[in-house]
Amino acid sequence: MLPLLRFTLDLFEQNRPVTAVDKAQYAIESVANKAFQHPRANRQTRLNGTLVGYEFRRSKRRTIGFSVGHEGLVVSAPRWVLLREIDGAVQEKSAWIVRKLAEMRQREQRLAAEAQPWRDGASILFLGQAVTLALDPGHRFAAAGAHLDTAATDPVLRLGLAHDASPAQIRDAAQAWLMSQARAVFVQRLDHLAPQLQVQWRKLSLSNAARRWGSARSDGSIRLNWRLVHFKLPVIDYVVVHELSHLRVMDHSPRFWDTVRSVVPDYAVRREELREEALPRWT
Repeated sequence: MLPLLRFTLDLFEQNRPVTAVDKAQYAIESVANKAFQHPRANRQTRLNGTLVGYEFRRSKRRTIGFSVGHEGLVVSAPRWVLLREIDGAVQEKSAWIVRKLAEMRQREQRLAAEAQPWRDGASILFLGQAVTLALDPGHRFAAAGAHLDTAATDPVLRLGLAHDASPAQIRDAAQAWLMSQARAVFVQRLDHLAPQLQVQWRKLSLSNAARRWGSARSDGSIRLNWRLVHFKLPVIDYVVVHELSHLRVMDHSPRFWDTVRSVVPDYAVRREELREEALPRWT
């Protein structure tokens, strides 16, 4: 009966929120960059001297999984694995976890310091390539008030704006063009990749979510974040295949990932690039 009792207690403990005392200690140690805490942290541990609060989830996966993203560390484990085994696995991965958390924090700090400048001569990413913004008040372009000029060595996005246009006007014009290009690119990739998965998509919506790249519904509706158009085509294809695969498997079970792998064998590499690429802040 002891293993069953331990498992029952584990299930109770896994959803225990981090206490006020834990949060106070985190606040003290975070000043010296010696602590990391996920906003939905429900477990906390110390790894190589660093206090780490992480979100713990039970799932249908077969093994213990670790993911470090913008919000922090997420640990997922099968329902039958005891907490002491999970704690041991977290400790074994401590060096990797702390390193990834530090890298993610540095990336976020760099992004905050390097906010996208909205001015004539600034550059944005389009399909993984730098494109220079140029104010061109003498033209009124048909496509969302802008035109991509590829005649020069480096592509230039000519915006039909006055030279004294405000940063907000420049941002809005560039975003409108990118969103129109995103829809066209997404439709083309959906039409190309759906037959390979033997599925049919029915509706595309553009998302403006801060973190989520896409979603899919069983009725064939696909939602993709327009900011994906900043990435190279292979990364976009990974997200498109990911969402199309949900039209066959609506969870993230091994069968789902096998479906993704059937079209994108190196999906893990592309997913990592999606997580680590520094994109402009649209503010």
